[in-house]
Amino acid sequence: MIELKGINKSYGNLRVLDNVSLSIGNNEIITIVGPSGAGKTTLLQIAGTLDRPDSGSVFYDGEDIARFNDRRLSAFRNRNIGFIFQFHQLLPEFTAQENVALPAMIAGESGKGAQKRAAELLGLLGLGDRLRHKPAQMSGGERQRAAIARALVNSPRVIFADEPTGSLDSRNRDEIRSTIAGLREKLGQTFVIVTHDSSMTSIADRTVRMADGRILNPDAIGGADYEGISGPDLLM
Repeated sequence: MIELKGINKSYGNLRVLDNVSLSIGNNEIITIVGPSGAGKTTLLQIAGTLDRPDSGSVFYDGEDIARFNDRRLSAFRNRNIGFIFQFHQLLPEFTAQENVALPAMIAGESGKGAQKRAAELLGLLGLGDRLRHKPAQMSGGERQRAAIARALVNSPRVIFADEPTGSLDSRNRDEIRSTIAGLREKLGQTFVIVTHDSSMTSIADRTVRMADGRILNPDAIGGADYEGISGPDLLM
């Protein structure tokens, strides 16, 4: 579904990504791990079209989207990609339902249709009784589940998550991990997750280890040679 080829990225004299390639298939959960400064978040942002590489290609179904202009890329992102961040990034003045519905309305869905879809997703994630609650009235785990619902509202091909459990306690980390695994089973959703949470790798099909802007375990890159190596196997 998604293929990154020869991605390079620098900020000034700092090389952040050095000739990185990675393939992402349908219905996969991939975790990306490594020390701070390894290039994990930059790779996630480039794969998710939030940033552009200095060189290399980002293919979605064989089309190099790195060549899209900003307007076309923004429309593509809204329709095909969802994001979950460490801090939920919910708008404090809006209810959970309004927060979840907003990307659908930006995509052109009617207000009524977007609100209905938001309610369905919040119900699926166990927040059916929190539709009218604002973020300040919700627990950390509830806010992050609402953020997951928002990422799902446009039925994206893939969801990129940057430290989705990083700000949560152990109980809520377990809850979000189970939620992500359940969504893959129920919806066939693809997740690419940057994480320092070692327990998150337990639900991954592959774990990509990074350091100094490079992938350390080339057997986890995927593509034609990928044979389904599991996350725990890669950690041994």
